[in-house]
Amino acid sequence: MKLGFGLYRHQLNAEHFRFARQCGATHLVIHLVDYFRSSRRNQPGDQPLGDDAGWGLAGDPDQLWTFEEIATIQKEAAAHGLQIEAIENFDPAHWHDVLLDGPKKAQQLENLKTIIRTVGRVGIPVIGYNFSLAGVAGRVKGAWGRGGAEVVGMDGAYDKPIPKGMIWNMVYDKNAPAGNLAPITAEELWRRHGEFLDALIPVAEEAGVTLAAHPDDPPTPTVRGQPRLVNQPQLYQKLIDRRPSPRNALEFCLGTLAEMPEGNIYDAVETYSRQRKLAYVHFRNVRGKAPHYQETFVDEGDIDMLRVLRILKRNGFTGVLIPDHAPQMTCAAPWHAGMAYACGWMQAALKIVETNL
Repeated sequence: MKLGFGLYRHQLNAEHFRFARQCGATHLVIHLVDYFRSSRRNQPGDQPLGDDAGWGLAGDPDQLWTFEEIATIQKEAAAHGLQIEAIENFDPAHWHDVLLDGPKKAQQLENLKTIIRTVGRVGIPVIGYNFSLAGVAGRVKGAWGRGGAEVVGMDGAYDKPIPKGMIWNMVYDKNAPAGNLAPITAEELWRRHGEFLDALIPVAEEAGVTLAAHPDDPPTPTVRGQPRLVNQPQLYQKLIDRRPSPRNALEFCLGTLAEMPEGNIYDAVETYSRQRKLAYVHFRNVRGKAPHYQETFVDEGDIDMLRVLRILKRNGFTGVLIPDHAPQMTCAAPWHAGMAYACGWMQAALKIVETNL
């Protein structure tokens, strides 16, 4: 297994590449969507949180990520001893009508095909995605971690309707008419996702790129009045079976799966790692169940992370694990300290597991 590191778009620079490598990471999961450029609440030194207005503006609908742009980032990362394992998330500007089943759906599916082919040409093996109308929303922040460390959690259901012009917690049309997005059924969401897979998996197979689905965070039955696709562990099997392919896989978030009120985290790790469906792993610990949970330091939550690693090893997982949503520690560099602590713990745990201690 390999230690990876997640970087947001504004962190794709030499300073953060050096920091990731100093923490022991050999691989990166990068975000090209900018969640911080126009949000009222997101702070660049932490994970995006947002409010009722979401994470700000989506990107340019007419500017897809280019080969030159991605290859340049890849080259700079490689100069610091880092390999890019995945790009995480499509920009809502490029696929809002795929999610909404809107009039631009056909063209935006072509957009996604172009992006997949481009990523394959660069040589990056995975694109992570979250097929969701509401996206990651409804979370709050507080000093709930060990020693009063600032962490993110959820304190009750969040079903304030999504305003028109917003999808996936970002605004793709700031001039949209007043009103809210009409709710849909879970069956309709699954139908849309099935069409997404049918259109894109053949292209992903040709390009050598795995599409890896993130479970719904937070995993409540609805968020902002809209259904969730994978809010229970067994629904991952439905997603896999909908379009069987080595390129239809999972962005396996331990924290989100542990937040789910049903199922068992260790059974889920066993089931999906045994099927070799884990593209990469978000290595995050939590305490509690949705809609009332709190993220924690990697060593203090409900999950026995060493037990997880031992299951992964037994089932032959050799992929990338990244620290995810690390608590903000009390110092001059809260994000850096939290990530360094998580990486140090993960390095030690991986060595214990690999040497059968």
